[in-house]
Amino acid sequence: MAAHIARRLKGKVAIITGAASGIGEAAAKLFSRYGAKVVIADIQDDLAHKVCKDLDPSSTTFVHCDVTKEEDLENVVNIVVDKYGKLDIMYNNAGIMGAVKSNILENEKSDFEKVISTNLVGMEKVIIFWL
Repeated sequence: MAAHIARRLKGKVAIITGAASGIGEAAAKLFSRYGAKVVIADIQDDLAHKVCKDLDPSSTTFVHCDVTKEEDLENVVNIVVDKYGKLDIMYNNAGIMGAVKSNILENEKSDFEKVISTNLVGMEKVIIFWL
C-alpha cells in the first residue's frame, strides 16, 4: 500500500460511537491503521478497554458514553478537545437492536422507545451538539 494512502488520516482526531464491538470496532481499527487518533465512545466499558489495548495505546482513548444522554455526549467532545485540541471526525455508529420477540404482541412500548432513542434521537443529539 502506498505510504500516502496508509496514513491518510494522520493527524486527524475521530470519535467513534459504538466502537467497542462489531462495525464500530472494525472502524476504530481501520481509522487507527490509517493514522487517526481514535476515541472510542461506548457504554460497553470492558470491551472498549480491550479494543484500546489491541490498538496503539498512545493514539486510542476510551470515554464511557451513552448517546441517549446529552451530558455524556458533551463530556466525550470536551475530553477530546481538551486532550487533542480539536475534533475532525464524528462517526456515529452506536445502535441497538432491542429484544427479539417471537410475537409482535409481546413487544413493549418502552423497548421500542429505547431503540428509537438510541438509534435515531441519540445520533441527532450527537450531530446537533457537535455543530
